[in-house]
Amino acid sequence: MGTVIRRLSFYREPEDIFRRFREEPMAVFLDSSLENRLGRYSMIGLYPYVCLREEDGICYCNNSRTEESLESLLNKYLKENKEANPTGLPMVSGAVGYLSYDYGRKFEGIPSRHEKKIHMPEAMFCFYDVYIIGDLEKKTLFLTARGETGMPEEVLDKVEKEIEKASCGRNCQRQTELAEFQPNFTKDEYKQAIENMMKYMEEGHIYVANMTQQLTIESKKSPYEVFSYLRRHNPSPFGSYMNYGDFQIVSASVERFFKIRNGIIETRPIKGTRKRGETPGEDEALRLELENSDKDKSELLMIVDLERNDLNRICEPGSVEVTELFQVEEYATVFQLVSAVQGRLKKGMDGMDVIPAVFPGGSITGAPKIRAMEIIDELEHDRRGLYTGSIGYLSFSGDCDLNIVIRTAVYENGRYHLGVGGGITYESDVEFEYEETLQKAKAILEAVYE
Repeated sequence: MGTVIRRLSFYREPEDIFRRFREEPMAVFLDSSLENRLGRYSMIGLYPYVCLREEDGICYCNNSRTEESLESLLNKYLKENKEANPTGLPMVSGAVGYLSYDYGRKFEGIPSRHEKKIHMPEAMFCFYDVYIIGDLEKKTLFLTARGETGMPEEVLDKVEKEIEKASCGRNCQRQTELAEFQPNFTKDEYKQAIENMMKYMEEGHIYVANMTQQLTIESKKSPYEVFSYLRRHNPSPFGSYMNYGDFQIVSASVERFFKIRNGIIETRPIKGTRKRGETPGEDEALRLELENSDKDKSELLMIVDLERNDLNRICEPGSVEVTELFQVEEYATVFQLVSAVQGRLKKGMDGMDVIPAVFPGGSITGAPKIRAMEIIDELEHDRRGLYTGSIGYLSFSGDCDLNIVIRTAVYENGRYHLGVGGGITYESDVEFEYEETLQKAKAILEAVYE
């Protein structure tokens, strides 16, 4: 059955539309609240007809246990339903979901010594009958339907009528208080863990790695309120809100893991962070400090090399190139140092062929990747869960776009769970690295404050 595509004659902001649908079962919103060249489109998924999840090593399809792995079922379903995307839109049909960092450990055969703390699947992808896609640049809306939950035109008529009723939400005022949190490290423990990581570097086990801590925040503020605050005051190109019933995911990620479009794959690793200044002069000084930091450039260059090696395994020989190096990007609370690596995929490969080869991302593991992941599990105090995994879409056309899960909170039973971390090299200053994690938590702690 082919996908029906409808362009609407009017426009509503995607956030205002999603507000009307946010309580729909399994509703998802891939949100580009920062409208730039990375974030031109936002996408809402409604009415799932196939949901695949992997939990504790067991894969379920629409709640029925299967003997296959999630990636095998996903790959099969994507290929069996392959269809071209004749539009300029990022996707018109396919699946939206997430892969946790813990899910990625199985690709490298790395067990964890830690118990699971959050009751959520390690991975989940749902195929939605309806997508609402907003072109933020041209202010146009598109609806797509496959007819899996009803006659396509009837389903689209119903959705269009609801969109027409969408109105602007109230403005949430900026505030400066930060929510209190319970870390899983004391400051001294975290600094000691970094020193232990640097000792492994001195002994030649690894040369760069990511070290993280987990924060827990009790709050009565609803996940959607937190999401609305974040998208207004800390806009990001790779944000999302995912309503999975027993838990919700609120993300304001600024990092792309990888994107595939027409056989071209691009990854955009981030390494290097500075807070924004209180005055224009301080702001510019901090930007220049990051731009000229040999430590941050060295760290990013190591990850760029790792990503090049990853892409060389799945791309046509000679096609992998670094297209951006050491670019400073501005966000509401931080500056980030970013690079981009691109290549042409080998014939016949698409997103689900790529994921086992490159997941989890090198920018949030380290290099060499397997040894870094082993050391991470030894030194960190908990499983990472969703943090440093990926959220995004897999299209029936073979295209996809996945973020790195940072600046993201999982809400379950009145608590927000937040991971924060940073890249460590032998040149790292342990005090600075600890403070950087708190700076990265600031946007969410501000949004969660009651």
